[in-house]
Amino acid sequence: MSAKKSPSKKGVVKKSAGAVKTAKPSVSTAVKKKSAKRSAVVKTSAKPAVKKVLKPVLEKVTVKKIIVKSLEKETIEKVAPLKRARKVSRKTLPTVVTPPPVIISNHPKSRVKNILVSQPKPVETEKNPYFELAKKHSLNIQFRQFIKVEGLSSQEFRAQRIDITEHGAVILTSKQAVDHYFRICNEMRITVPETMKYFCINEQTAYYLQKYIQYRKRKIFFGHGTILDLVDVIRKNRAEKFLLPCSDVHKEQIVDFLDDVKITFTKATFYKTVSADLSDLKSLVEFDLLVFFTPVGIRSLKHNFPNFKQGNTRIAAFGHATAQMVKTLGYRLDIFAPNPQNPSMTGALDAYIKEANKK
Repeated sequence: MSAKKSPSKKGVVKKSAGAVKTAKPSVSTAVKKKSAKRSAVVKTSAKPAVKKVLKPVLEKVTVKKIIVKSLEKETIEKVAPLKRARKVSRKTLPTVVTPPPVIISNHPKSRVKNILVSQPKPVETEKNPYFELAKKHSLNIQFRQFIKVEGLSSQEFRAQRIDITEHGAVILTSKQAVDHYFRICNEMRITVPETMKYFCINEQTAYYLQKYIQYRKRKIFFGHGTILDLVDVIRKNRAEKFLLPCSDVHKEQIVDFLDDVKITFTKATFYKTVSADLSDLKSLVEFDLLVFFTPVGIRSLKHNFPNFKQGNTRIAAFGHATAQMVKTLGYRLDIFAPNPQNPSMTGALDAYIKEANKK
């Protein structure tokens, strides 16, 4: 009996085990479904709650972004013109006040034959626009310098209380500046150190230094005709103290430019421009036209010929300062250069003579 009952028990156990096995997937799926429902309920219920909590925070963040963007825009608007100004400052000289327009007289344009130019006579072998102008219109052009340059004495230079040895760099704008710089150093027994740096306005002035120093052993920089060409190399040497030898009459543009670059420099007068002795010219009546390039030249005219009456003699002036001096001393201005049509003096003379001599 016992042997028969045992298999039945085993079968029951197996069935129950099978029942358990079939029941397990139903429980797990139910649990999963419940958990999925709960998570869905949590997610759906959490979304509006999270939005409510984060809404003020998001608003603050967006406000901050707007403020930051506006600040960035303002800084860009402020910095952009400064960057442009820096770029422009390397290409052009510092801005100056535009001079007033020059008023030309309406004096009748009579024939021009004899012209006196207040400059040294150029070499005849060289190609010169004045020689070409004379040939074109059959003119008689004479040259006579109305001004001369005189160097200051060592005593006059000392009166400026300038110590040349304190400077490690020199800006030279002409050959005259080179001559008078080394002349003053020699008279005052100052030995120019080999470490001195030379900044020349053009290549001709730089090579002219060979008259006084060994060119290859010195630090020499040169431009192509304007001080602006040296802006980069001057800025690289801003640690140096610069000396600017100049005349008592000089272009303020160079000084303004050096101020704009913000370097330490000293403007020193080494020579002066004075009226030349024109006693060899007995009269100016024989000339139909007088040509001037500097205010000092006009003052020389007044100094040497105090009784000169202009009459039919025409006066041509180059530059606003020269034109203003013509008016200041009571003369009549007939020709002005540079002008929009003629940037050179010879061009302005050519245009005037064409009209005056066509009659």
